[in-house]
This record gives sequence, structure tokens and C-alpha cells, in this order.
Amino acid sequence: MTSVESGTRSLGEFTFECGESIGDLEVAYEAYGDFEPQGEGSNAVLVCHALTGSQNVASEGVPGTSGQARAWWNDIVGPGKAIDTTKYYVVCANVPGSCYGSSGPPAENPKTGEPWGTDFPPVTVGDWTRAQRRLLDELGVGRLHAVVGGSAGGMNVLDWAVQYPDDVARIVPVAAAARLDAQCLALDAIARRAITSDDDWQGGDYYGAAKPTDGLALARQVGHVMYLSKTSMGERFGRRAAGRDAVRSFPADRAAGYFPYREVESYLDYQAEKFVDRFDPNSYLYLTRAMDDYDLSEGYEGDADALAAYEGEALLMSFTGDWHFTVAQSESLAEACREASVPVAHHVVGSDHGHDAFLVEPEKVGPPLRDFLADGLAGRAVHDTAEEADGDEETEFAPVHNSLFGG
Repeated sequence: MTSVESGTRSLGEFTFECGESIGDLEVAYEAYGDFEPQGEGSNAVLVCHALTGSQNVASEGVPGTSGQARAWWNDIVGPGKAIDTTKYYVVCANVPGSCYGSSGPPAENPKTGEPWGTDFPPVTVGDWTRAQRRLLDELGVGRLHAVVGGSAGGMNVLDWAVQYPDDVARIVPVAAAARLDAQCLALDAIARRAITSDDDWQGGDYYGAAKPTDGLALARQVGHVMYLSKTSMGERFGRRAAGRDAVRSFPADRAAGYFPYREVESYLDYQAEKFVDRFDPNSYLYLTRAMDDYDLSEGYEGDADALAAYEGEALLMSFTGDWHFTVAQSESLAEACREASVPVAHHVVGSDHGHDAFLVEPEKVGPPLRDFLADGLAGRAVHDTAEEADGDEETEFAPVHNSLFGG
């Protein structure tokens, strides 16, 4: 087992992009392995967690939070794994606004001794990046070997290339995009409305009282549907009714007794029940707003202009069944990299698992990631395919490996 450090660092006064400040920003983190400066760089790899993830990216015997937040990428990060903690010094920090130890709505406001609630300043992806930079300074880490992250964490990765283009040699945005499209913005808005419409939300001042669990549960169910593909839902649930022992999480509507309680409903209720036990409703509001607001090109003429100062390499990974962050969005981002003269590979993975593929299919994510971290774009698995995805040998992005479809 490699060495593991788990704790919270106080980073002093922090001014958010909204202009508001707090006197002492605390960031919870975990670090795995041993830090080794290497010339002008280091062996340090920053992993950026997804929307409701935590700093506990790999278990390695470290007590952590429950549910998916605990060891959420344990099949990717660890000794001998794609992000090898015997080779790299791996850091994952809980972002400001979350509820796993970093400053956020459920944390104590030192001026009042009560939870911040909605008095906590609005946060952005840019705030996440600057907080991570401050934490790494505290840990003695300068230039990073790589920054890796999926989903909202992939946006965080892109922001590193814009804010600190000289501080990272390689970036890996996984299942991410330069911005959310209108459909995903709409679904996030419905999820937030579910929380704020819950009578127990009380304008965000519910701490010490009943938590708005019904609203948070519905928000999670809306989000979870976005993470699955139509194919995977059809194969897993179809139209089948749930078993006799299935339990409804919510009061049934008047007509429910006549109609079947389906497996897909039971699954969503189960996921919601797990989620409300581990996550804070206000944090969900804050973090979805941060993700929705992110736009790589903000302040620039376009995506390529935003990436123009970055001189490292990029590996983009997308999944064919992901309609939350699509292959087309990743390819658009890859084209922006090419226009900005950023060396890039776009590795498309054939998968029916939807957006969750980057979490549940480590055997497909691991090889290209491992090779890219070790050898950059020269890594064999970054480009290794049995045949071109479209039959065109001039394809500019890493095509789909036919074995990913069982071939």
C-alpha cells in the first residue's frame, strides 16, 4: 500500500469570482503516493472529481464517506492501476461549495457559528481551480505532470489549461465538454426546482430541522436519468414490473395502486434513497449552478483562443452512449485544440453505459489513460486500434477499438 494523506487545509482569505470573500477557505483533500520533483516538473497528478464526488478517489484503507463518493475511481487510481500511486503523487481535493469537508453551505460560518446555508458565496469552476492551485502550493507542488477528471471534473481540467497553462504538462478531460447544451441546462433547472419547491428547504435554512429529502431525491433522479443511455435502461429494466417486495420511496399517487410499479422506478427510488443520506441539498444547488455556468470560451473569442496559451498535450475521452456530454462535443473540443496548436488525441470508447461509462468501465478507460500519463501522445493505447472508426486512415482522433464492441 502506498502512503496516504487525508485531511483539510486552511488556505486563508479567498475571494470568489462573484467578488465575495470568506476569511478562511478550507479544502479537504487526499493525497496518495510520494511527491518527487523532476526537473521543471514533478510526478504529481491532480484528479478532479465529478459533480457529487469527493476527495476520496481511491480507498486504500482510508475511511471515507458513504456511497459513490467513497473511492469513486478506485479501479483507476491505486498501486499498479492506470493512475499508479507507486509512480505518481496523486491529489484529489473536494471543491468549495461541496459537502465533504471543504468550505460550503453546510460548513460553519465562523462569524455566526451556524452553517453558511445560502449565505455562502456562489461558486464557479474557476473558483474550484484556484482553490486547488492554492492547496497544491500548500503541499509544495508546483508544476503538475497531469490533471485528470470526468464530467464536471473534466470542465475543471479544461479550466486548468486556461488559468494555469504553464503549470500542467498533460490534461485529460473525460466525458466532458466546453459547456453544457440547452437540454442539460433545462434538466438541471428542473432538478434545482425540485429542491427549492420542497417545503422543508426553507430558503436554504433547514440545518437543524427537517432536510428537504424529497426534493433532493427527485433532483437526483432527474440527474441519474441523464447519466444512463436509452440502450442501457432498456436492457436493464425494460417495461418490467418490480417484484412484490419492492418498496416505494415516495407517497403513491391516487392511481398508482392500479398500475404496476416498474423496475426502472424502483431503481431510481433506490438511487435517490442512497443519495439523500450522503449529500447536502444546498451543495447540489451550488455545484449544478457552477457546472451550468461554465463556458470555456468566456472572456475569449472562442474555445481555441481560450486554449492558445496552453503548451502541453491533451487526451480527450468520450463515450458513444453518452448523451449528457456527447462524442460530437468532445470532437469539437479536440478541433479547438488543433486550431490552438495543442497536441491532442480524441479517444472514442464504444459503450452503451451512457455518461456513467467513465466510472463503471475502467477496463476501457484505464489503458489509454495509463499510456498517455506515461508517454504522452506517443502512448500505444492512446491510438491503438484494430481498425479505424470510420474506415478512413486519415482520421485525426483516436478511433474506436473494435474490441470495445466485443469484436
